[in-house]
Amino acid sequence: MDLSWMAWTWPTAAFFGSIAAVLVGFTILAIRYPETPRVGVLGIETTRGDRLFITLLGSAFINLGWLGLTDLPQWQALILCALYAAAVFRWV
Repeated sequence: MDLSWMAWTWPTAAFFGSIAAVLVGFTILAIRYPETPRVGVLGIETTRGDRLFITLLGSAFINLGWLGLTDLPQWQALILCALYAAAVFRWV
């Protein structure tokens, strides 16, 4: 598959494909297992989708900070993002 029309690389395409797969997965979860909002450490009601949004936004900032402040390989930021996601889904 030729991705040169938008200067895409395979990692970029995999990233956006993963985001699309997560959104589809969360849609299926919402249909099969409806949930009620819960109040976490932020003191506001959040749903699964809210926590996903908070996780994606926070992970973007983690990765930008990682790029700007360290010379370490970017894949290591994925570990930090996974820990952050687990914390958000557990306590927010």
